[in-house]
Amino acid sequence: MSVPARSPIPSSLYSPSRNAGTPVSAPQTRNPITIRLRKILGTNFTDEATTEALQTLSELYGTQSPVSVSDSKARTAEDPDSDDDWSDENANTRLAVRDHREGLNETASRVRKNLRRDLEDKLAQGSQQFLQAFSEVDQTLDDLQKHVAAMRIACDEAETQLRLSSEASQSLLDRAESLRSEREGVETRKSIVMLFLNRFTLSNEESEAITSREIAIGPRFFEAMNKAERIRNDCRVLMTGEDGPTKVGLDIMASTSSYLEQGYEKIYRWCSFEFRQMGRDVQLEVGSTMRQAISRLSQRPELLSEALAFLTQTRQTALLSAFLDALTRGGPSGLPRPIELHAHDPIRYLGDMLAWVHQAIAAECEFLESLFGLGGLEDEGRARRMVGAVRTFEGSEEEGWVKELLNSAVTKLCVPLKVRVQQTVRSQESSIVSYKVANLLQYYMLTMRRTIGDDALLSTTLSEITEVSYKVFFDAIEAQGRALLRILLDPDDPSLTPPLPILEHAQLLREIMHVYDSSVLDETASEPGQSFNRILDVMLDPAMDMCAAAADEKTRHRPQWDQAVFVLNCWCYLQSVLEAFEFTSEKRRTIQEKIDGRVRLLEDEHYENILRDASLYDTVAIINSKSPSDPLSHLLPAQQLQPTLARFSLWLSSPEVVHSPRLSALSSPSLHSTIHRVCLIRVAKSYAKLCEEVRKSENRYEAASTLLGMERPFGQVGVLWAIFGLEEEGEESTVD
Repeated sequence: MSVPARSPIPSSLYSPSRNAGTPVSAPQTRNPITIRLRKILGTNFTDEATTEALQTLSELYGTQSPVSVSDSKARTAEDPDSDDDWSDENANTRLAVRDHREGLNETASRVRKNLRRDLEDKLAQGSQQFLQAFSEVDQTLDDLQKHVAAMRIACDEAETQLRLSSEASQSLLDRAESLRSEREGVETRKSIVMLFLNRFTLSNEESEAITSREIAIGPRFFEAMNKAERIRNDCRVLMTGEDGPTKVGLDIMASTSSYLEQGYEKIYRWCSFEFRQMGRDVQLEVGSTMRQAISRLSQRPELLSEALAFLTQTRQTALLSAFLDALTRGGPSGLPRPIELHAHDPIRYLGDMLAWVHQAIAAECEFLESLFGLGGLEDEGRARRMVGAVRTFEGSEEEGWVKELLNSAVTKLCVPLKVRVQQTVRSQESSIVSYKVANLLQYYMLTMRRTIGDDALLSTTLSEITEVSYKVFFDAIEAQGRALLRILLDPDDPSLTPPLPILEHAQLLREIMHVYDSSVLDETASEPGQSFNRILDVMLDPAMDMCAAAADEKTRHRPQWDQAVFVLNCWCYLQSVLEAFEFTSEKRRTIQEKIDGRVRLLEDEHYENILRDASLYDTVAIINSKSPSDPLSHLLPAQQLQPTLARFSLWLSSPEVVHSPRLSALSSPSLHSTIHRVCLIRVAKSYAKLCEEVRKSENRYEAASTLLGMERPFGQVGVLWAIFGLEEEGEESTVD
């Protein structure tokens, strides 16, 4: 129902008219009509309850639509022949609006009079509808109750019939239960029999897999063999009871034994055939089937030995053929090139042959280890062999087979390898090449010993040819040493440096030491380099003897030629050649001992020469040889001693005090300074002894201090130390 439009409220209702300046009285403010109007005007009709109430009234009394202007226009459009003009239309619109307002006023008046009655009629109508719905529900419940009673009667009749049927069929159920129990017993016995047959007999497919030649060796065959062995093991356990062996057990053992023998025979034939085919390739791969077959056949050592005999023959032939092809034909399509093309280069020729053999052995060893299942980490914890480590055969049966087969496979390689190596070794004229060859052979000999053992035929062969190569080398250097002793130096050559033959010999020794230093050391020696001492002895001893002999020979032709300096220069040069290598320490000590002996002789000789140059030789000789009871003044009067001291003072001013011309020819500056210093210390000690003897009263010199103080060093040993350029502690050390 639409809310009627509110007519404008006079302003007098909001605030009563009053004259200007007249105050509003309290009774006018509290007028009930005014308060009511203000409350009505201030009411909010937008809340939910008011809106719902108005909506209910609108549905109860309906709605009257006013005649709008658009309806008038529509009627005009329907009647285009109408003679009404625009003013007539406005007049009709105003009449329609006025009629609508009058209708609304009548409706509002009727609502105010009949609202309570209309609402009560509306509620009564709703209650009638509820009563009618509940009547229908009550009728439905009565029908349902009748139906349930009928169903209860039917269920009672069915239960009675079921009880009668159950009593009638009880005997049948008891009989069926008895039959069921008997059936379960039969099924149990049947399952036991089937389990026994499955456990202790082979099926047709399994027996066929073992005995038939048409079925190849494979997983099916090995599964059947495993089952046959398991049957035998289980049967042995059953036959160890108190009742002893049974006929069934004996039959099972005989049957499985026959199957196993046929299976091992089949494995033997298959392995023999496969081993004959393996001779065609140098490098082989082992499949899991072959590995399992060998593991199974190892339980029959006699069959395994016969099968491996075929493998040994084929591998020997294959390796020998491949080695000869590598020597003469090369690889596929000529690459790599044949090894014998490099026969002019002994190091490369022998290195290529030995490298081929080593590679073939490594491949063969890997093949055999894979064949016997020794390639990786085993169950017992054996670790994989590292590269270069010594291969140890720990005594297991498989490792024994690997060692024996590996030795047999390379047996035929020993003869052609030994012949070619010996021909190459014996044809060498250069000692350095011979040593390189011997060192190369020694390296591969040690490698083969680590790989296949010391007692293998190839290791023995390499050991023999290594000894031959070292014998050839030592023969060569011994011949060079003997030739060096026969060399005669030019007697007119005044040079004190090492001669050209010594330089060439030392250069050869240096090259040999470089080869040894960069190669594998002899592991059998107690110390590194001990095996090289023989080479040093053979090469250095003749050179040192040659230097000493040449010095003696030249001394006979040139008396003024300095023999001691020449020998020291040669020996120091030979020692310097060895200093770059640690393994020559023992030989360097031996040479140093000989050098020290020569140095002591040179020191004595140089000391005597200094005493002669300083005019003290005769004086020192008299002091050292006089008897304690003879006064020195009788043997060496003051008139003779004074000129000697004057010449000694003059010598102290010469350059020979600082630098000796003779020792300058030494190739070692440190040796020169050491010898000269030691001799000056000995001269200072001799002068000190002279002063001491002169000052003694028993020698009967008059004015001894004056006699000594006339010439430098004025009888003061400290001044002589300063002239020689020696430290004060030098005096203390020499006095000690």
